[in-house]
Amino acid sequence: MKRYAKRDFPVDEIRRFLEPGPIVLVSSLWKGKANIMTMGWHMVAESSPSLIACYIWDEDYTRRIVERTKECVVNIPTVELLDTAIRIGNSTGEEIDKFEAFGLTPARATKVKAPLIAECFANFECRLFDRTLARKRCVFIW
Repeated sequence: MKRYAKRDFPVDEIRRFLEPGPIVLVSSLWKGKANIMTMGWHMVAESSPSLIACYIWDEDYTRRIVERTKECVVNIPTVELLDTAIRIGNSTGEEIDKFEAFGLTPARATKVKAPLIAECFANFECRLFDRTLARKRCVFIW
């Protein structure tokens, strides 16, 4: 698999990567254990400050992690990762190490502890901005 070099990018221009809503891979980290989930429900919520809204079901393993850490990475995969993204979405990080199981490389983030996915085209390091809707509607604002 190809790995992509990363560079800083103006956050007020991320809309072009996230719309019209590609499937993304959300990586997280809790007590040294990294996890990845496949996500299709997300959107740009605001451009200044740059905010991303996403749905994380209250029964998801990832949900328990991001509620504790208040951070994650939204990774944008290429079409070559489509089958991998499907397999990730059909498994749980409670039972397997998804980085190892799917041959992905965790890379060090600069703003959060959660890992980037090196094979993804772009990575957005996110901190929780608002969880008001999370309790009632499972919507997190990053």
